[in-house]
Amino acid sequence: MHCVTKVELSVCGSNLLDRDVASKSDPFCVLFHDVDGNWVELARTETAVNNLNPVFGVKFQVDYHFEEVQKLKFAMFDEDKCSTQLYEHDFLGEFTCTLGVIVSNKNLHRPLILANGKPAGKGAITITAQELSDNRIITLTLCGRKLDKKDFFGKSDPYLEFHKQGDDGKWMMVHRTEVIKNTLDPVWKPFTVPLISLCNGDVDRNIKVLCYDYDNDGGHDFIGEFQTTVNKMSEAQNGVEVGLPSINTVEIHNFQNVGTKCVGIDFTASNGNAREPSSLHYINPMGSNEYLSAIWAVGQIIQDYDTDKMFPALGFGAQLPPDWKVSHEFAINFNPTNPFCSGVEGIVQAYSNCLPHIRFYGPTNFAPIINHVARFATQALQQDTAAQYFTLLIITDGVISDMDETRHAIVQAAKLPMSIIIIGVGNADFTAMEFLDGDSSALRSYTGEEAVRDIVQFVPFRDFRNAPKETLAKSVLAELPQQVTQYFKQRNLSSHCMLPKPANCLQTPLDQFNEHSACFFCTEVFLVNVFIYWFIYRQHI
Repeated sequence: MHCVTKVELSVCGSNLLDRDVASKSDPFCVLFHDVDGNWVELARTETAVNNLNPVFGVKFQVDYHFEEVQKLKFAMFDEDKCSTQLYEHDFLGEFTCTLGVIVSNKNLHRPLILANGKPAGKGAITITAQELSDNRIITLTLCGRKLDKKDFFGKSDPYLEFHKQGDDGKWMMVHRTEVIKNTLDPVWKPFTVPLISLCNGDVDRNIKVLCYDYDNDGGHDFIGEFQTTVNKMSEAQNGVEVGLPSINTVEIHNFQNVGTKCVGIDFTASNGNAREPSSLHYINPMGSNEYLSAIWAVGQIIQDYDTDKMFPALGFGAQLPPDWKVSHEFAINFNPTNPFCSGVEGIVQAYSNCLPHIRFYGPTNFAPIINHVARFATQALQQDTAAQYFTLLIITDGVISDMDETRHAIVQAAKLPMSIIIIGVGNADFTAMEFLDGDSSALRSYTGEEAVRDIVQFVPFRDFRNAPKETLAKSVLAELPQQVTQYFKQRNLSSHCMLPKPANCLQTPLDQFNEHSACFFCTEVFLVNVFIYWFIYRQHI
């Protein structure tokens, strides 16, 4: 089961190129997605007449698979003819990125680029993402009476715009009605919008409704405005005049949630390298091995969601200089006060740099690192909100030596806000790993105690050697969202969003490290910080 949610993208442009001689450009935006290396059109906005700073009313809704790299392209055109063929219109610039980048930024502002790679003047695009995790919708039927006359030879051509107020106090347009020609008593067609789009699901959040008289030259005349809330509108079943315009009827529908919708973030890391070409840890002349392939495959997905791209990378099971004692939790950059690496590239660099300075050791004991993360997860039990969830990811090529202790540690960890992901590399016998992944039957401790939930996901890398790297990421991240949601629902914890504090996290000593909130994990109910430990097991070959 893969995590899929619906995301709504709002688009506006600024300082677009002026391609018309007698007037300004008439821009519209086209959304493309990448399909096997080809750009395929998904949808288009309406055309904003005579406007170099358009705010489009049409929203793009796309299915969001957080475990995939979903490439998108937003292209702006100046409409010149009544044609659906894009080559009939003037190109104003484009912007390309992944959906993950948009979701992680929520409000993304970037310059537009021409086909030759040069900037499209000062043209820019702003893309806002809204997860449609609330399935409630609202249907509105509105009418106006005795509106102001704005046209010299006629009456008015009124239309409405609905704006919601963001957490920053700024207003953002969420819907625009059709234009009703030559009338002062318009009756607009009923329309339906998701409640999450209209007011972020908050029925008491202010909504601003503006009325304009449409003009062909784009200089629309302002008629008036009013503010309301969904709660107030829901009381207007028989029509309540609010000054401008009046609300005729309001219907609110509540559909049950179907499945689990979430956005999740996970990190992977390397676990060491032998110097012999026969070793799985050997970095070949192409600069790769199975460990690095696993890091890049998963890292390419999750790095879009980390605001500062700083990842903690720890190692265990190696002998360290100068006394060559075995360490089970050392920073692979050898900086215990700052174990974070800059991006996936930083992890790879730190991994390569540390190899000549350590000695590989064993055995393959998982219980110590599981208990290590469990200690931090236990502290999260003191909180009464869904604020912290810990994920331990291990990449290893060994058979577990402390199976009884590992089983017991996992059963105890299942009671905590914690998940474990294991990637097995090489051709070893991974029967024990599959046993820990309790998909077929519930895992039991050696004492007979049964795990209250399944928190382990095991993936053998060999099954994906000849598959696209995105396939590995899908499998690795498949169960994590459901595990997070299940835990917080079982504890009946309310949603809580902790804002990132990367500056503080970077100063946290390794022995006090318990959060790195530059990334977040969003489910249909919760916005949860996920703390990922990059543990590297170094096995003696």
